[in-house]
Amino acid sequence: MSAKPKIPVESDRLPLLPLKDVVVFPRMVVPLLVGRQSSLIAVEESLASGHPLFLCTQRDPSVESPKPQELHEVGVAAGILQTLRMPDGTMKVVVEGLGRARLVRMRERGGFIEATVTRVEETPLEGTNAEPLMRATLNQFEQYVRQSGRVAPEIVSSLRGVNEANTLADLICAYLPLRVEERQQLLERVVVEERLELLSSILMREGEMLEMERKVRDRIREQMDRSQREYYLHEQLKAIQQELGNRDGSDELAELRELIDKAEMPQEVKEKAMRELGRFERMPAMSPEGAIIRTYLEWLADMPWTKRSRDSLNLVHAKTVLDEDHYGLSKVKERILEFLAVRKLSRSTKGPVLCLVGPPGVGKTSLGKSIARAMGRQFVRISLGGVRDEAEIRGHRRTYIGALPGRVIQSMKKVGVKNPVFMLDDIDTMSMDFRGDPSSALLEVLDPEQNRNFSDHYLEVDFDLHEVFFITTANSEYEIPGPLHDRMEVVRLSGYTLHEKERIARLFLVPKQMKEAGLTDRSIRFAESGLQTIIQRYTREAGVRELERQIAQVCRKVAHKVVSKPRSRLVTINDVRVQELLGPPEYSDLRADAKPQAGVSVGLAWTWAGGDILHIETSTMQGKGALTLTGQLGEVMKESAQAAYTYLRAHAKALKIPPNFYRNLDMHVHVPEGAIPKDGPSAGVALAVSIASALRNKPPRPALAMTGEITLRGRVLLVGGIKEKVLAAHRAGIRTVILPAENEKDLHEIPSDVRSGITFIFVNEVEEVMRAAFDAPSRIARKPKRKARR
Repeated sequence: MSAKPKIPVESDRLPLLPLKDVVVFPRMVVPLLVGRQSSLIAVEESLASGHPLFLCTQRDPSVESPKPQELHEVGVAAGILQTLRMPDGTMKVVVEGLGRARLVRMRERGGFIEATVTRVEETPLEGTNAEPLMRATLNQFEQYVRQSGRVAPEIVSSLRGVNEANTLADLICAYLPLRVEERQQLLERVVVEERLELLSSILMREGEMLEMERKVRDRIREQMDRSQREYYLHEQLKAIQQELGNRDGSDELAELRELIDKAEMPQEVKEKAMRELGRFERMPAMSPEGAIIRTYLEWLADMPWTKRSRDSLNLVHAKTVLDEDHYGLSKVKERILEFLAVRKLSRSTKGPVLCLVGPPGVGKTSLGKSIARAMGRQFVRISLGGVRDEAEIRGHRRTYIGALPGRVIQSMKKVGVKNPVFMLDDIDTMSMDFRGDPSSALLEVLDPEQNRNFSDHYLEVDFDLHEVFFITTANSEYEIPGPLHDRMEVVRLSGYTLHEKERIARLFLVPKQMKEAGLTDRSIRFAESGLQTIIQRYTREAGVRELERQIAQVCRKVAHKVVSKPRSRLVTINDVRVQELLGPPEYSDLRADAKPQAGVSVGLAWTWAGGDILHIETSTMQGKGALTLTGQLGEVMKESAQAAYTYLRAHAKALKIPPNFYRNLDMHVHVPEGAIPKDGPSAGVALAVSIASALRNKPPRPALAMTGEITLRGRVLLVGGIKEKVLAAHRAGIRTVILPAENEKDLHEIPSDVRSGITFIFVNEVEEVMRAAFDAPSRIARKPKRKARR
């Protein structure tokens, strides 16, 4: 600690200490951190000579060696109260301002800058305005202290004892957080009255700013709840910007407006979007609806209003792609090529609505992807299995929290174009409950006359779906609601024949599973006998899904062998090797070719999985003519059995059966696999043959199956599902099939290799059925053969 230096006289030479971003006032005690070498030497010189330092603020704080023009002219002579050397070589100096001084010139001396300064004489405050001006300034400062809370209240009490105006002004300046430029202006005001007036205006401005801050804090505090308190500072900035006339998030508004402009919306949609954007702009920053509107605008902007992919109209290329991906399915392929041909000629953008109906595993879903690839379009798929809420299709209204568009609009946004191939999978498995009927909502989607203006509850604007190529799939055509069925073009896919399955396995399934198992042609080879054994003895399906699983299992076992024995030879998958790898066969190869038995007939049935055969068993016993029906039969099938029983009673003599059987014989008709429900009228002829066989005690011809509805007059009526039933008979080894004469027209749908392996007998009456079932082939009265339509 050194002795207190004296204020410089009229002209004196003092060590210069340039200051960065600091202005020191007279009678102000402030610590300074001195680091520049010249400044350290100046401090040492001041301590050694006892002269005060001249503190002068730099105009540019980035300059390390300031020149005279880079320093403010007016500074302060300051005495050093205390110094402290720091470990890093710098020095902490506590100084006290003594009085104002003006820089005249400066020169370098002994490593520091010596400044020639003159004392600045202040003009005192005199007259009648002195006391009111001092009191007003002090009152403003006292109000500032109360509002800001940044200055201790005791300071105001100590300033009340100050009688000199210049001292009061300098002390108040020392406690105000002002910018360097403002502090320098106050320092340079040598007329005390002007200094107080400037200080008063600054205090008034600061008071207004503090009041505005208080209002901002109050407004934010009212808007915030407990979960938002961590955002306090951010919200304070928003409120300040509101006071300045600008809404927070101007960049956000500009971004949304740019998205709307780039979306190329229809005019009415753009008007709706701009109205919502206006609401968003006027909405308070803390309003929860703001996020809802922003999400809505983003959905509108992301929809593909005009974006579309270009169709590939090369029919040769499309046919090649379809044939590469799927074997057979000529009807569907032909329909796609027809659409492309029409599209090429008319340039119509209207998309068709196809419904692919067929048993599982025939390739309905994968066919949709193949169609998209052949046409050069994007592909999108949604599964409707188990959907029972209308909002899944049309979306929720925005009044609900977490509302979203329906799955149709979501998929259109995801695919990014307005003309994709859109697959609605398993349309027959939808249901309905108290939340609505989704099938009714699909009416507008799939109606070509209505889907130009599809309305989603969330978007609340029309979206054009007429360019979309809709493909729906179903396992059962009868489960599709009638109004929905009427709006679609149904293409029926039947099960595959043995030859078709073998070709599909050879061309598609085997290469796919070999690749997934990491096998090559040097490791495994599927012989024809091996594939046929897998198809006939390990699968019983209309499609090829289970066949693919069995082939995959064979490939995995071979892969295990290859890894276990790296030098193993090529494995040939024949019928013997299949049984070694897959175990005992799950199905009998000649299930329907077993030795015929009295009372047993073979019927043909249609199921959602394709076609199947039914063994109908009848047993007679002594009794009073009771008829028992078992096997979980439906009402229609029970009525068919009653009709067959009544017909046999009425024509017992002509059919060579005991005429009084209904009096002394009880009869039990059973259809095995009783856990599976069975229904329909097409088993009428098979029921009649089974009962007649039991009464005659004579078995029907071997390898014989039949289908057809009968009447009490003995007519054999038309039935459906002929292709599926005949394919099931072919898979089961049936060699003769009895069909209603009216179903002869359906033979053109059956593959030629299947037709050539089966003898078809067409009948109009039950008597013809009995002759075909029990008489020798040479005695069967056949209907003249007619050429089947192709």
